[in-house]
Amino acid sequence: MDGHMHDMGGMHGMGGMAPSMNGTMQHNKMKHFMHMTFFWGKDSEILFDQWPGDKTGMYVLALVFVFVMALLVEFLSSTRFIKPGSNQFVAGLVQTVLHLLRVGLSYLVMLALMSFNGGVFLVAVIGHALGFFIFASNAFKKRGQYDKGFDLPPSTC
Repeated sequence: MDGHMHDMGGMHGMGGMAPSMNGTMQHNKMKHFMHMTFFWGKDSEILFDQWPGDKTGMYVLALVFVFVMALLVEFLSSTRFIKPGSNQFVAGLVQTVLHLLRVGLSYLVMLALMSFNGGVFLVAVIGHALGFFIFASNAFKKRGQYDKGFDLPPSTC
């Protein structure tokens, strides 16, 4: 060898990301951190670049946003927008739009969870649980209302 360090491809395929000792990925050119394990704290990125950042108010807004998305997934999964006897084609279009919204929101919640922020995880799980309790469980249904079907089949996401 000629005394120079040669790159053997170790970090070449990671797009300039280098692992650090605390389980984060650190970009060589910018101070950009991507956690690879669960962590607690408001300094994170959820869904969008530099959002919520390091501002407490924006972090709380991000948590509310994830909570509402999880709640909406459960709402869409357990509602009846289509009346019995409706035009089948129109009913199919409504089902398709509802499915599109439910899958899109489910994937956004999943992407938010990929921030590995413990607060995001908690609000997503609580949002899904509360949404199920309010919209799908028998807790708020009148007698005889248990057997009515929903517009969408159970989620596979």
